Amino acid sequence: MELHTIWFVLIAVLWTGYFFLEGFDFGVGVLTKLLARDRVEKRVLINTIGPVWDGNEVWLLTAGGATFAAFPDWYATLFSGFYLPLLVILLCLIVRGVAFEYRAKRPEHHWQHNWEQAIFWTSLIPAALWGVAFGNIVRGVEIDASKEYVGTLFDLLNPYALLGGLVTLSLFTFHGAVFTALKTVGDIRARARKLAWTLGLITVAVALAFLTWTQASLGDGVSLVAAAVAVTALAGAVGAIRAGREGWSFALSGITIAAVVAMLFLTLFPNVMPSSLNPDWSLTVTNASSSPYTLKIMTWCAAVATPLVLLYQGWTYWVFRKRIGTQHIADTH
Repeated sequence: MELHTIWFVLIAVLWTGYFFLEGFDFGVGVLTKLLARDRVEKRVLINTIGPVWDGNEVWLLTAGGATFAAFPDWYATLFSGFYLPLLVILLCLIVRGVAFEYRAKRPEHHWQHNWEQAIFWTSLIPAALWGVAFGNIVRGVEIDASKEYVGTLFDLLNPYALLGGLVTLSLFTFHGAVFTALKTVGDIRARARKLAWTLGLITVAVALAFLTWTQASLGDGVSLVAAAVAVTALAGAVGAIRAGREGWSFALSGITIAAVVAMLFLTLFPNVMPSSLNPDWSLTVTNASSSPYTLKIMTWCAAVATPLVLLYQGWTYWVFRKRIGTQHIADTH
């Protein structure tokens, strides 16, 4: 396997890790409005992801950095063509991080309420926009012979991409509800299970529609296998949460995310950004990649750094593995 193909696979793995980890904390952020009944329950939800949310974003930084180094033309065309949506996502991530840190700095109701509103919206918007972005990447966008995006913002708001946004939003929210059930005790855990069941049924419907559309338009035999795994795992996750098996449900929802990302990248390969104007103008793993020497250096760096990142992140999850509930929240800040 050539190095540019290896790095295409590694970037797919990085996005899988990001969506698996950041997906549930986006979902928990959305649940601060859908599930929490009062200020104490919102604090419980936020505390379930408080120790890990910033570490989860490491995967996004690594995926972006790897794309920049391994496929500079892909990076340039993507970030110039999708400038406004990606800027919105970036601003949301910045505000979201500030909200987590500043929410409890003052005791006034309006101060905390405003930051909690920020957490909700800055979790919901990126969760949807990532699906819209990847839907457009897979579907193809208007790229000319100079590898420049020549479309408009409204070209990105097509039915297929918007359906992709609904899939990521519903899937991440379901993933977050299962994580909440896995990490909490008491009444909030029971309500998280019930809500996860409802969200799971919605997610199955929209995911099945999106995957069917993708397979019919762009898929082959290999992508069909990935789609089948995604649907099967999602159905299993819904059934497991119904049976009260949060651990199994969380693992299966993670497999669903991995299978969906795998399907999208399988339908994309060997392109990295297809051109809807002329297939010959598409960016591919060959014409968009860096030099072999650059890819070789990156491979050695990744071989050293990746195990370290996995070790410290795994250690963090192990340290903060216990469940929490309203009884663990102090009466005052």
